[in-house]
Amino acid sequence: DLLPACNGETTTMSFLQDVVDILLQYVVKSFDRSTKVIDFHYPNELLQEYNWELAEQPQTLEEILLNCRTTLKYAIKTGHPRYFNQLSTGLDMVGLAADWLTSAANTNMFTYEIAPVFVLLEYVTLRKMREMVGWPGGCGDGIFSPGGAISNMYAMLIARFKMFPEVKEKGMAAIPRLVAFTSEHSHFSVKKGAAALGIGTDSVILIRCDERGKMIPSDLERRILEAKQKGFVPFLVSATAGTTVYGAFDPLIAIADICKKYKIWMHVDGAWGGGLLMSRKHKWKLNGVERANSVTWNPHKMMGVPLQCSALLVREEGLMQSCNQMHASYLFQQDKHYDLSYDTGDKALQCGRHVDVFKLWLMWRAKGTTGFEAQIDKCLELAEYLYNKIKNREGYEMVFDGKPQHTNVCFWYVPPSLRSMEDNEERMSRLMKVAPVIKARMMEYGTTMVSYQPLGDKVNFFRMVISNPAATHQDIDFLIDEIERLGQDL
Repeated sequence: DLLPACNGETTTMSFLQDVVDILLQYVVKSFDRSTKVIDFHYPNELLQEYNWELAEQPQTLEEILLNCRTTLKYAIKTGHPRYFNQLSTGLDMVGLAADWLTSAANTNMFTYEIAPVFVLLEYVTLRKMREMVGWPGGCGDGIFSPGGAISNMYAMLIARFKMFPEVKEKGMAAIPRLVAFTSEHSHFSVKKGAAALGIGTDSVILIRCDERGKMIPSDLERRILEAKQKGFVPFLVSATAGTTVYGAFDPLIAIADICKKYKIWMHVDGAWGGGLLMSRKHKWKLNGVERANSVTWNPHKMMGVPLQCSALLVREEGLMQSCNQMHASYLFQQDKHYDLSYDTGDKALQCGRHVDVFKLWLMWRAKGTTGFEAQIDKCLELAEYLYNKIKNREGYEMVFDGKPQHTNVCFWYVPPSLRSMEDNEERMSRLMKVAPVIKARMMEYGTTMVSYQPLGDKVNFFRMVISNPAATHQDIDFLIDEIERLGQDL
């Protein structure tokens, strides 16, 4: 009954209005602290409670609307002020509006002819981001990709091509054994990219970190020399600006000096920490990023842009195009009537590419750089508030000493039954089980969500991260009280 059906206008407008009403109710509920973050059901319960199967015959529009309501009923409210589970949280209204607009426009980013405004906005926004990295006049290149993992893989791909351009045609068999270096606290996507590109995970050498999770430059240089002595060719160092668990910032200036000395491509994975470039108070943590050859920056994390929005920025212009272009004549004709440099699709690995830039661009217009700065500063202040509240509080132990550099606050909650126990293997074994039980209870009650994980020789601990500008001091207080309420009897 919907358009393009004959006389379908009234039905279509009524249907879409109902959908918008459902969405607006969900948005309002997302910010209502009296509502649950999650209405948790186990997978088999949800599968049995509703019929999710696809049928031969169409459903009515009333049933379709019911499907929409049911889906949102059990969705995680990632915009809820007490959802702290992931690096990407919050729900920005202008970003949401931009996402709706791009879905309605429903176009592809590969050529100017089918995405004229969006292509220009990508050009303008990427140049502005490169300026903020510190490259003169925003020089260089870049692209929005489907996430930080793909952006990091692009960096690896381009670094390999820069050193051995023949790899594009001849493959890995035509070049020496390559090795990349990254910290032991870096994101798993560095190894995943090496596997996907045929370099191999064994060719990613993990560099030791200090107690705060920062890469140790002397160990990096030692491992580079060791690799060269074995006949391997170092081609990339991936430094991290904002590690996933500790929120650590690698010493970029020292790493840049080493990369320059040994002529190695320097990549900075700033997926989580890149947003701090918007803050005059905190951007010093990325000092040296301007010396990188490439940078990953995910506005869908610290800046609160709706998923997905990840940028890869490259200092050398034209390199992405040379590395990835395939000259498909049915898309990238050379006799078009406009400037072909705006047909950006041939520098991407993808053919189909979603419009991710408009959400960021429209939010930037709505907030200005100062708005993003205030938002980021607030989140970092909340993290410091949490740290100050629990660092000397009974029942809490910090995973590392000192104030966190990012919004990651890592801690153990120690129930009363373990507080007087000697620090031995049995205590560690029991402590390891505490965070998973508290997390399970959080989800079953639906009150809040915060992540946990082990790391190295450290048993399960909570990793609190804050990127939602809707969160307040009261929400931090609530989290502390809730952990204690749910963990007292363990």
